[in-house]
Amino acid sequence: MSARYAFVIFFVLCVLCCFTYSQDFRTVRNGVEYAEVTRTIDNQPVRMNLLRLDLKKVRLDVVHALDAAIGTETVSSMAVRHHALAAVNAGFFRLDTSAYAGDPAGIFQIDGKLFSEANSGRIALLIDNSVKTCDKCKSPATRTDVLIAHLKSFAEFWSEARRSNIDGIDRELKNNEIVLYTTEFGGVTPRLETAITEVVIGANKRIASVAETNGGTAIPKGGSVLEASGAKRAELSSTALIGKEGLVILGSYIENPVTSNAKMAFTKVEDIVGGVPQLIKDSKIDITWQEEKTTKSFVETRHPRTAVAKLKDGKFLMITADGRSETSGGISLNDLAAYLL
Repeated sequence: MSARYAFVIFFVLCVLCCFTYSQDFRTVRNGVEYAEVTRTIDNQPVRMNLLRLDLKKVRLDVVHALDAAIGTETVSSMAVRHHALAAVNAGFFRLDTSAYAGDPAGIFQIDGKLFSEANSGRIALLIDNSVKTCDKCKSPATRTDVLIAHLKSFAEFWSEARRSNIDGIDRELKNNEIVLYTTEFGGVTPRLETAITEVVIGANKRIASVAETNGGTAIPKGGSVLEASGAKRAELSSTALIGKEGLVILGSYIENPVTSNAKMAFTKVEDIVGGVPQLIKDSKIDITWQEEKTTKSFVETRHPRTAVAKLKDGKFLMITADGRSETSGGISLNDLAAYLL
């Protein structure tokens, strides 16, 4: 099988959905079809770009700006660095002038490593590029599988049968929280004005220290640092025992999956990127903005949008709608869902 083209998914601006389609596409590469359309909605033009992909011939990858947990970078820059044939924005992220700019605002996972926890059970795209097309073949080819589902995440710290819940990963520590920092965040933990408790876990999974600090602690290569604030400080100190093994357990799951009688189905995929909200389910408009805790104005206001979909024939669709210009005024999620159908 020839090498598959790479498609890099960066931070999704909006939604994930499932639908049927009717649109003229032209083939630009083997397994890659492209369409550019303009529609007039409420007397304003909306310019949209669509890619329809055969996942047996292309692969999808999620990457982060600067290949780190924090930071911002243009999509074109990331596409060039990762030699991608095409790339789209994906997810939401913190955009300010703080040290946390670029922090994902929802679930985010790369190559099986969870970089950011889920938010309010929002919709997410799960990607696995290692699915075998023939289990009995000597050197089986692989394909990409995608799943679109509402996800939650879990993060726990264990030491000698004692457990503490972890509230966040590589993000700003808030009051009465425990946050995990890894080397993807940087070389040291963030400095704070208030006293906190820090637990340093070495590459050997042993707890190296438990101390009251103001941050700025070196993060061991292959290890991590846990920070606790407020009432969580005493809890973390009682859980962590110096010299003992300290286990950090991270993962994500689908609550009440349709395909299983289990209460949750744990995910074992390479990449995950979150969005908000679901637009369509089973070929019917089903915008779950209230359940996903976004706002009515976000749904109804015209914005630039990015969406993806798993099509009934097994192909995968990416669509972007430009906005905030005279040539393209953006689109509401109601209008986008209707257009997709």
